[in-house]
Formats: sequence, structure tokens, C-alpha cells
Amino acid sequence: MLEKREKLSFYLTGLVYFLFNLRPAADLSLTVKATLMQLLETVPYVAGITFVLVAFLQYMSDGEKVPWDRRLRLFFTIGIFAGLVYAIVEYTGQSPVL
Repeated sequence: MLEKREKLSFYLTGLVYFLFNLRPAADLSLTVKATLMQLLETVPYVAGITFVLVAFLQYMSDGEKVPWDRRLRLFFTIGIFAGLVYAIVEYTGQSPVL
């Protein structure tokens, strides 16, 4: 039962990550283009922060490897926060932070 919950929460985290980085526009092609640009702008930062955090967690656990699903879950969570901050800045009409 626990494994099903973990899978469900993993997929929901991925979906929420996508929703927070979705940039709706006038039509579908503009939406896809804006969303891809959003992802291309934020993924390098999110991946870097995730890499540092995973390295820190492995150091603190005496070299025990962090499983890949946990790494992706951390990536999605950090990406959700980045998408939220970027959206707030974008929707308030200020220049992008990243």
C-alpha cells in the first residue's frame, strides 16, 4: 500500500511542477512556447540547487546514495518554488528574476 502512495505522490509532484511552470497565453502554440521557455530558463538553476542539496544529504548520511525517485522529488519541489517565484515576478509586471 505504501508503494502505491509513494508512486501517486511522485506523479502528483511532477504534475504540480508542470502546472507551476505552465505559462498560459492567447493560443496553444504560444502557451507551449512560453512554457518551454520557462522550463529552459529555470531547469539549470533548479538542477544545480538539487545537485548541491543531494550532495549535502549524501555527505550527511556518510556517503549513502539518495535514491533517484527522491532526487527527482527534490527537483520537482525546488522547481515548484522556482516556478512560483518566477510567476509572481512575471505577473506583477517586473523584470524576470532568473
